[in-house]
Amino acid sequence: MKTVMISADAEDFEEKVQELGAVIRRGGLVGFPTETVYGLGGNALDAEAAKKIYAAKGRPSDNPLIVHVADAAQAETLAAELSPLERQLMRDFWPGPLTLVVPKKPVVPAETSGGLDTVALRCPVHPAVQALIRAAGVPIAGPSANLSGQPSPTSAEDVMRDLGGRIDAIIDGGPCRIGVESTIISCAGGRITIYRPGGLPKEALEAYAPVDIDPGIRSGSGHPKAPGMKYRHYAPSAPLTVYTGDAAKTEAAILSFGEKKDKTYGFFVSAETAARLPADAIVFVWGRRGDQQSMAHRLFEGLHYFNAHPVDQIIGEGTDDTGIGLAIMNRLTKASGYHIIVENAK
Repeated sequence: MKTVMISADAEDFEEKVQELGAVIRRGGLVGFPTETVYGLGGNALDAEAAKKIYAAKGRPSDNPLIVHVADAAQAETLAAELSPLERQLMRDFWPGPLTLVVPKKPVVPAETSGGLDTVALRCPVHPAVQALIRAAGVPIAGPSANLSGQPSPTSAEDVMRDLGGRIDAIIDGGPCRIGVESTIISCAGGRITIYRPGGLPKEALEAYAPVDIDPGIRSGSGHPKAPGMKYRHYAPSAPLTVYTGDAAKTEAAILSFGEKKDKTYGFFVSAETAARLPADAIVFVWGRRGDQQSMAHRLFEGLHYFNAHPVDQIIGEGTDDTGIGLAIMNRLTKASGYHIIVENAK
């Protein structure tokens, strides 16, 4: 299969997106941009299309797929019921990086929902995927457009590198604005449970209801309740260890590896730490220390960097878990295989 790349900025994009909508309707797969990461889209109502998504990614079939809708009205066609709290969150945060797990109608096949009686619904911001959903005339199932377990894609080039030859087309909508996936939640009993922290911070949800963190986020065990909970994700090609906690102690721990000659180290760090590493060190700078938006935006870019610049070991610098830092540390925890070292001040 030849994968076609189509620019969302092309003069004939409106015509091209109609053709891509037809690809979706007949069971094909299209990579698309969102404000979070790139997605791999297929007809959410077509069991065979869902199977193709799992096959293209090498994704376990019990890992549910997020279903992208154009608006709340389309969500109503898929949800068996929506609570007042869920409707309020949809009004206030859609389109945006929030995914709601709700009871599904029979029209959503088990292949799309990972065998669950719920469906994960999201309304994305990016105009290119909005155009694709409307051109297809069906909701679009869309996990991240990468091989399962690899770092998520934040550019069309990332998608082509992983899935070129496996899917029909990719829409190039430029780099993703946020850089980490959507926040996935459920609402029950007047409370909000976060299944996956993401681009919408926990603090934004606390204004609506008490917020809990599902223990499955940390354990990774059991049947996944939502996309991305159970299996290892985001792993670069080399082992990753992340240091976080007290800034001075974290920096000192990372700098100690700069003098070691036992293996080739790569460093995924802040600009402040990078400035003190040896000039010949292999370094990816994610931004100024404390700039969580920059860190989120460049997180997966950095993990891809070390796939292209092979090292024996990656030493990362983390952040605290406030705001979008909760999502950042969730991704780094999974990418490192839970190799997180907290440096406490004394």
